Amino acid sequence: QVQLVESGGGLEQPGGSLRLSCAASGSIFSITAMGWYRQAPRKERALVAITTSDSSTNYADSVKGRFTISRDVAKNTVALQMNSLKPEDTAVYYCYVRDSRGFQYWGRGTQVTVSS
Repeated sequence: QVQLVESGGGLEQPGGSLRLSCAASGSIFSITAMGWYRQAPRKERALVAITTSDSSTNYADSVKGRFTISRDVAKNTVALQMNSLKPEDTAVYYCYVRDSRGFQYWGRGTQVTVSS
């Protein structure tokens, strides 16, 4: 059993910043990727940012230059620093983990709302 606990999120004005954090615990096999997805109303869940075991990172084009993903391998945590927030960043953000067996795990999600 693997648990992903997210924190952060909330309401922020356009141009502001928020930081999301996720901690993985439980029977975790070797983690090969940690990241964040988001789902806006009436849209499909989509990748925001991901980092893999070789320290490579990948970002959605819409967040490049504004969001930064970071991972603490020893603590099994991943964070997403979100700057210059826009209304279109409003969504439920989900923590994501994939292990070396290919198993995927999801957090429950945390709401991010960008509005004046």
